[in-house]
Amino acid sequence: MSIEVDELEHEEVWVPKTRLGRLVLEGKITSIEEALASGFPIKEPQIVDALLPDLVDEVLDINMVQRMTDSGRRIKFRAVVVIGNGDGYVGLAGGKDVQVGPAIRKAIDAAKLNLIQIRRGCGSWECGCGLPHTVPFEVKGKAGSATVVLKPAPRGLGIASGEAIKKVLELAGIKDVWTFSRGETRTTLNFAKATYAALKQTATIRGLR
Repeated sequence: MSIEVDELEHEEVWVPKTRLGRLVLEGKITSIEEALASGFPIKEPQIVDALLPDLVDEVLDINMVQRMTDSGRRIKFRAVVVIGNGDGYVGLAGGKDVQVGPAIRKAIDAAKLNLIQIRRGCGSWECGCGLPHTVPFEVKGKAGSATVVLKPAPRGLGIASGEAIKKVLELAGIKDVWTFSRGETRTTLNFAKATYAALKQTATIRGLR
């Protein structure tokens, strides 16, 4: 289920509250690469809106969460959203609210704050095309009881995986990959988080050889 960001957000004038936000608004930082390399954390979703306007968001899951309090039963909706530009940038987060719409908006904003740049390559010995279509080496991510392993695959294989994992990989720009997963398959959030964590490993120096 795809939700357009523009349909959910209200238009308002952005007044930056962080140094990175001010640098972006002043035009001193003009790309998301510069923002991530600056060392300043991204704490305002408007920074990502300004530097990466072609982001696409996908709602992975919406669940009703109930909690008992002294005043009675409290019900909220939890939305899990992944964002990405299909070209090396991806973010993931969840959001809660008493209504579905605000929960999705919160999740989208939180996902922008979690935006990461991943490395892609042609790490499969079966391929050798040299194009950035898969993960550069084997990576593993874990969240709760869910574990996801991503292995380089040859061009044309595609993504053979569950829907939650596939959406995260597609929006990150991974076109071909072997995926192996284990854990509680009904936990969409944990499998999405585990996939996100695995992709994050592609940018670490441990994978360099």
